[in-house]
Amino acid sequence: MVNRQRGEVILEVRGEHHVLCLTLGALAEIETLTGAGDMTEIGPKLAGLDANGMLALLSILLRAGGNTVDARQLAITPANAAKAIAQAFEAAAQ
Repeated sequence: MVNRQRGEVILEVRGEHHVLCLTLGALAEIETLTGAGDMTEIGPKLAGLDANGMLALLSILLRAGGNTVDARQLAITPANAAKAIAQAFEAAAQ
């Protein structure tokens, strides 16, 4: 079960549910990952992420959601990873 007030979303991979969440701590990790100087730079930096960057970003959101699984362990398509990441950012903005 997700806590929508916290901005949690579900990522389903092979029938298993994983919670993603964009917390303040996750946001700080994402700034470091992307080299963003502030939050206004994050969007453009995320648009240029390579596959390793996307896996790192997904791992950050998984950890913030309370998961111990690393994104590299999941058999997830790039499209589904991008969709889950976008949903986590959208949920945090509400």
